[in-house]
Amino acid sequence: MSADENATVLPSLRQRRRAVATQEIVATAESHLAEHGLHALSLRAVARGLGMTVQGLYHYFPNRDALVTVLVAKAYEDLADAVKAAVDAAADEPATLRFLAAAEGYRRWAITHVERFQLLYGAPLRHYEAPAEGPTTQALRRMGEVFQREMFDGFTTAQLAAADTPVLSPALRAHLELLVPFGPETLPPPASALILSAWGHMHGMVVLEVFGHTSFIGEHQAEIFHMAMRDLIEDVHRRIPTLPKGTPAAP
Repeated sequence: MSADENATVLPSLRQRRRAVATQEIVATAESHLAEHGLHALSLRAVARGLGMTVQGLYHYFPNRDALVTVLVAKAYEDLADAVKAAVDAAADEPATLRFLAAAEGYRRWAITHVERFQLLYGAPLRHYEAPAEGPTTQALRRMGEVFQREMFDGFTTAQLAAADTPVLSPALRAHLELLVPFGPETLPPPASALILSAWGHMHGMVVLEVFGHTSFIGEHQAEIFHMAMRDLIEDVHRRIPTLPKGTPAAP
């Protein structure tokens, strides 16, 4: 192979300029979202904020949905980064405390970036549908993997398969077997049921706070959340049987 073929292909000047312009458009859209809310978002408003025409914006985003998809994927990625950073900061702690760190990282990002969180989980935009298995799905899956890892760290597949949950219907069990990856295998259905229930509890508390429904708790919301998440992870772990003596733990 020649040196030219071995050389790294650098983006062209035109590609670099397009990348910079795209980043500026996304940043402007995020600022507009934070100031005016999701339902005021339009290509015309973003173009006006950039001092360009809507026709010029079409060279980068052919329609509003294309821009929304990028905003949603980026919000999920930023949320996942915040959760991962919180876990990394607690890397030397036991798994229970790492899960608590992940949950609190999730809450902290949500209450700091209210409009972006509502973009993900608020009232859906009319006529918008995220592309199936597109960047938004991939970004959400990445965040889910962090919670899955911290919740079930140290447990074997056999332990997770024997978790104490209500009897699952055959149809639900079959669906859950395909739903959540677990290393080289799939996450056993009882464990999938546990993590979905736990996520609903955690996310529900954050949504209530973000939308102002728990404002009556005032400055104590963080403490209530921490207490609830501690009880949640302890309950999940109580439902997973311990290993017989002499059995090696999961790596």
